[in-house]
Amino acid sequence: MLCRTANDLYWVARSMERAENTARLLDVAQRIALLPERLDRGKAQAAAWRRSLDSLGLVQPFLERHGRIDAEGVVGHLLLAPDNPSSIHSCFRNARENARAQRVAITSEMYEDLNSSWLEIRKLDAAQLRRNGLSNTLEWVKTRSASFRGITIGTLGRGEGYQFLQLGAFIERAEWSIRLLDMIASDDELPETGEARDAVQYFQWSALLQALSAFETYRRLYRESVSPAGVAALMLLNGDNPRSLQTCVEAISSILQSLTGGASAEVARQAGALAAQSRYARMDEIIAGGLEPWLQDTMTRLTRLGAEIHRQFMTTRVVTAPAQTQVQAPWQTTA
Repeated sequence: MLCRTANDLYWVARSMERAENTARLLDVAQRIALLPERLDRGKAQAAAWRRSLDSLGLVQPFLERHGRIDAEGVVGHLLLAPDNPSSIHSCFRNARENARAQRVAITSEMYEDLNSSWLEIRKLDAAQLRRNGLSNTLEWVKTRSASFRGITIGTLGRGEGYQFLQLGAFIERAEWSIRLLDMIASDDELPETGEARDAVQYFQWSALLQALSAFETYRRLYRESVSPAGVAALMLLNGDNPRSLQTCVEAISSILQSLTGGASAEVARQAGALAAQSRYARMDEIIAGGLEPWLQDTMTRLTRLGAEIHRQFMTTRVVTAPAQTQVQAPWQTTA
C-alpha cells in the first residue's frame, strides 16, 4: 500500500476516535461539575472543567488565549473551535478530508457517512448547542463515531486499508484510556486500599464509568461497589472491556504483526512489549508503585510507538492537519 494512503486511512480512524473520546471527556467534566462538592460550588465547577484541559495538557495555552476557565469556554474550545486542531469540529473535518483523498480505498458508504457528519457539525454553533443541549450533542458525536465504525466493519474488505484504519483507532483509544483515567485519578486519590474515601469521590468515579458507557460492564464484571482501584483495573487491565488499554495494545500488536508479515521489526517489538506489560501487570502493584508514574511511562511508550508507526509505514514528509492534532499529556507539555 502507498505510504500516503496508509497515512490518510490511519488518520481517518484516529480523528473519528479522537472526536468520540473528546465528547466523552466533556461528558465526564459536565457530570462532575453537577456533583455536590466539599468546597464552594462555583470553584468546584471551574475545577472540573480545568481538569478536562489538564488531562490534555492545555491549561496554560487555554489561559493565555481565553484568560479564565469556565464551562462555556472549554466546551467551545474542545467542541466547536475550527482553529483548535483537536476540537471535535476539526476532527470531523480532518477525517472527511483524509477520506476524500482516498475514496478509492474505502467504500462509498464510509465516505457518505463521514461527509454527513461533517456537514452537520459545520452548521453547529453556540446558539444551536444551547438549543440542543450539551448532553444531546455529545451523544450525537458518539453516535456518529459508532456509525462510521459499524459501516467500516460491515462494508470494507479486510485488506491493508482496513488494518490501518483499525490501527489508528486502537492507538488513539489506548491513549485516551490513560487521559480519561488521569482526569479523575491522582496519587492522593488512589490509596493502596483502592477504595473511595467519601461519597463525592465515589460519584466522580461513577461519573467516569457512565461517560465511558461502562457502568453496566463494571457491575457485571466486578459485582461490587464502584471503587477507584476497580475502575482503574477496568480501564487499564481488563481484556473484556472493549475500551481498555489492554484490549487496545493487544489489538495493536496483532495488527502490526500482520502488517510486518511476522518479520523482526522495531515497531512490532515495541507493540509486543506494551501488550506484555499490560497483560502481566497487577493493579495492586501499580497502586503500590504509584499510578501516575505508571501512566506516564505507558503514555510515553505509546507516543514512541506512534512515532515508530509513522517511520515504518507512513510518509517522511511533514504531515498536515492530523499530525498537529496529537494531544500531549500533561507530563509531555513544556509550556
